[in-house]
Amino acid sequence: MISVIVAGFRGKMGRQVVELINTSPGLKLVGGYDPKAVASDLYQTVYTDLANIPANAADVWVDFSTPTTVFENVVGALNKDMRPVIGTTGLTANEIEQLSALASEHQIGGLLVPNFSLSAVVMIMLAKQAVKFFPDVEIIELHNAKKVDAPSGTAKYTATQLENESPATSEVPIHSVRLPGYVAHQEVLFGGTGEALTIRQDSFDRTSFMPGVQLGIQKVMTSNEFVIGLENLI
Repeated sequence: MISVIVAGFRGKMGRQVVELINTSPGLKLVGGYDPKAVASDLYQTVYTDLANIPANAADVWVDFSTPTTVFENVVGALNKDMRPVIGTTGLTANEIEQLSALASEHQIGGLLVPNFSLSAVVMIMLAKQAVKFFPDVEIIELHNAKKVDAPSGTAKYTATQLENESPATSEVPIHSVRLPGYVAHQEVLFGGTGEALTIRQDSFDRTSFMPGVQLGIQKVMTSNEFVIGLENLI
């Protein structure tokens, strides 16, 4: 049985994760973290102060908090020997390096996932193959109007992966769209002489991310290093 604390459990993604854990054999919700929460927000233990969370309070810390708090949250989780599974965007390269070093120091695994949708994972894997043949590439990402960050973490991660995969591909342009009605969508467009290739991924509902979250929770328990990208654990 894998015990889990969910940071940001009152948010849209956090609520979905709580439901996932409560309905998944082999997973057990033991608490939630949110500085603004009250005890009645969750049937399990509610923490409002990182300092009050005991060491080893859970096996896994799932973080869907905010870009301004995620680094502090995950540092706290690692220092309490909980394996983080991070879906929150906003971490800088320097912060990621610090978290990786901290995970190594504690000899536990961690997972940072730009997108938990399995179709998004496959999209990136296919794009990394395509860029070897089509180095001219651009990305269009489309999200709901309330998404505050642009470009999305998925788009930036995809661009970095493509730039690393193909020496002929320099900085990949990213175009961001924020409109009502969208959830999470991305197109990777490749251009060639007289031809083009488009790889597109669509998430129409937040439930599309839950199989990846469940897989991430399970797989991080087998890892002893800080990993970026769900595809690197499956």
